[in-house]
Amino acid sequence: MNHKTYLALALPLIFSTITTPLLGAVDTAVVGHMPDSSYIAAVAVGTIIFNTMYWLFGFLRVSTSGFAAQAHGAMDKEGETLAITRPLLMAIIIGICLIALQWPISHLFMPLLSPDAQVQSLASEYVQIRFWGAPFALLNYVLLGWLMGMSMIKVSLLLQIFMNCLNIVLDLLFVFGFSWGVSGVAAATLLSEILAFFVGMVLVWRKLPLHTGQLSFSKIIDTSSLKRMMNVNKDLFIRTLCLLTVFNLFTAKGASFGTETLAANAILIQIHYIMAYFFDGFANASSILTGRAIGAKDRGLYQQTLRLSCQWALYSSFVIASIYFLFNDHILRLFTKMPEIIEIAHQYEIWIIVFPFAICFGIVLYGVFTGATEAAPIRNSMLLSLSVYLAGHYLIVPTAGNHGLWLSFILFSAGRSIFLALFVPLLTRKLFPKNLVNSEKHYTVY
Repeated sequence: MNHKTYLALALPLIFSTITTPLLGAVDTAVVGHMPDSSYIAAVAVGTIIFNTMYWLFGFLRVSTSGFAAQAHGAMDKEGETLAITRPLLMAIIIGICLIALQWPISHLFMPLLSPDAQVQSLASEYVQIRFWGAPFALLNYVLLGWLMGMSMIKVSLLLQIFMNCLNIVLDLLFVFGFSWGVSGVAAATLLSEILAFFVGMVLVWRKLPLHTGQLSFSKIIDTSSLKRMMNVNKDLFIRTLCLLTVFNLFTAKGASFGTETLAANAILIQIHYIMAYFFDGFANASSILTGRAIGAKDRGLYQQTLRLSCQWALYSSFVIASIYFLFNDHILRLFTKMPEIIEIAHQYEIWIIVFPFAICFGIVLYGVFTGATEAAPIRNSMLLSLSVYLAGHYLIVPTAGNHGLWLSFILFSAGRSIFLALFVPLLTRKLFPKNLVNSEKHYTVY
């Protein structure tokens, strides 16, 4: 595998994954052009609640992709079908539980985030509508994870583009056409998630190597296979808890600096998401290729995946940081026209420029470990990174304010890269204890 082959897989995945933060970015941009910063703050508070819920169960996409890629590499048709059947059932159960628990969940988060009365009222409108999309959002995670693991990159890209274009159109229609405000933003996202699920199910059904009627129920609920899946998901769940602890502490502390600072931080965080999900495209490529390498017992493909992923993560960091440095004012004005918010955001832009270099290796190596379905090192590295953030949050922020908050976040991001890199040699020895004969295999990207 060379650079051209790697990029042929990675670039469509980048376009696919980068559409994910566009849901939040579009929501923020639409309300950012309304006359009051409370609208941005309300969507920021509502978004953190759903990021918390959905990120907690993000393992549904990540582990599905890893198991599907391994089955695909081993040419195991039954395994490919089971790789989506089991997590789909899990997503349905979790989604229904979230709807049933929407009142206690929302009333738990509001006091923790401490928004003012107007922001809390608007955020509550947003939350009440979005909760009904929980099952569909989680089911979409599974569908996208399976499509990526099966190397159906173009199909997953089209599905993401459909959902986000629909969200943009409905956002503009509901907010500026119908004057529904924050409720319109929530309704647009809800309808986009629901329609994307039905389109995705049609696409996946047509691509399944075996339909569920050809599988016995005993195979779907096989104890050993479910235990392995749950062990991976448990570690990814803990990893996400750490990540969400950081983002919730970050948002809550930003809210204590005032509504305008909260709004400015919300915009910068959306820009950070776009950068992070850009790297996530490389992580997905790493996950797919690592899964293939393990399924096919191809040590050479695994080593090439490590090398190319890290190289392109570093190259991309320079490009992303340069683009933001040169065009930061234009980028900020896409989110809001309020000069006071833009001025505050400019004060902290240095941290957005540094962010790509801090996080790039952490994200792409995360893809390698998930492709190997080895999640314990991910969990351990995230726990160590969380301890770094907490030290900064409680020691630096009280004196350095919002700059200290962003510095703590950058230290956390750098920790994710450094600590996970330390586990790579151990992973390599575990996966390939002996020198295996390299094999040249050709895979089709649909």
